[in-house]
Amino acid sequence: MQNLPEQFIENMKKQLPANEWEAFFAVYEKRPFKGVRINPLKGKKTDLTAKLPFLGKEVLWEENGFYTTEEKLGNSPFHAAGLFYSQEPSAMRVAPLLDVKEGERVLDLCSAPGGKGTQLAGVMNGKGVIVLNEPVYARAKILSQNVERMGIKNAVVVNETPEKLSEKFSGYFDKILVDAPCSGEGMFRKNADEALSEWSVENVQLCAERQERILNEATKMLRVGGKLAYSTCTFSISEDEGQVENYLKQHPEMRLLCQEKLYPHRVDGEGHFVAVFEKTERIGEWDSRVKEAKPSRSAEAEKAYKEFEKKFFRDKFATRLYEANGILYDLPEGVFDWKGLQVLRVGVRLGEVKNGRFEPSHSLVMCAKKEELCNALDLDCQDVRLDKYLRGETIESEEIQNGWCAVCVEGFPIGLGKAVNGVVKNHLPKGLRKI
Repeated sequence: MQNLPEQFIENMKKQLPANEWEAFFAVYEKRPFKGVRINPLKGKKTDLTAKLPFLGKEVLWEENGFYTTEEKLGNSPFHAAGLFYSQEPSAMRVAPLLDVKEGERVLDLCSAPGGKGTQLAGVMNGKGVIVLNEPVYARAKILSQNVERMGIKNAVVVNETPEKLSEKFSGYFDKILVDAPCSGEGMFRKNADEALSEWSVENVQLCAERQERILNEATKMLRVGGKLAYSTCTFSISEDEGQVENYLKQHPEMRLLCQEKLYPHRVDGEGHFVAVFEKTERIGEWDSRVKEAKPSRSAEAEKAYKEFEKKFFRDKFATRLYEANGILYDLPEGVFDWKGLQVLRVGVRLGEVKNGRFEPSHSLVMCAKKEELCNALDLDCQDVRLDKYLRGETIESEEIQNGWCAVCVEGFPIGLGKAVNGVVKNHLPKGLRKI
């Protein structure tokens, strides 16, 4: 058995029936389960699974989830193309219970690195607005990178505190996910060194107090009839069932719809907890005066983009052009005015206008499909040029037309290039290149 804290062992023996103790503690001698969730924004399930030979059996509670034993999945070119997200199987349970629909306003309040948030975005299919918030800036940057890689068009990535957001979004959201920072007991097997080193009785209590504050702010932002999911990756009663009991006492406007606790000796996954609530009535003052952002751009920027779009896409790609500091974005339909918020990403960053010419961004090509593109270089996984491209090198192609082009791996865009007489200059962002 791992060197589990004595107090944790005592707590679990009180929490579980005696006939389950042996099975529970035995899991710490076994390897944790690994999971992969394919990205429905990139194509049909059958098309995606055909490209990913490392997928094992399906995860019961997530239609796009699979088990895998493959190591270093990040090395796959299909990872760079956004076809899948590595996610612990039990963590996939939360998003389906929130029952998000296309066209809704959704908030993932503690989103980094983006597993559950990108899972919700996949269900929304680019319709509606999903706000992915992370208070820690360094983690928010990682979140933003994952949103870009997965090709999400309708996301707003925000770096704010829950208190700051609740001031602006009173009664605004249809669905809210609070995947709260917790003591991490459910990760003792998966992330043993980090989770065990940070655990203490005092930290459990601090986590419970912080979770209560976050839940209180989240509740203010939920509309009447809306749903809120609260989740942790811990077994602690004070952070899970006790938190739910306390929350319902403090918030009579909320009713509990369901709650589940996943134990690693009962399911093929790590420890996880989720409770889903519905807001049944309005309590106190409610302010819905959230202004909608309006498309806005200079004539020069619009002209430059339209000229590019005609050559690069087979049909119209961007519909709501917005310019800020020379950078053009395609805004999600119905997105709010984000003035006053620390925002890292809104919709699709299309590119930048320089000297009257439009230069596309990596975000644009990651949101596109090969069949939408006029000029695409499609490389097989075994093509030596693919590895060269991923390393940031120039590659050759006689069949590609001069100008901006998309570089694809077996039908899926992976980055940009600029072709000149059979030579494709590499425009993959430096931070994404293989070392």
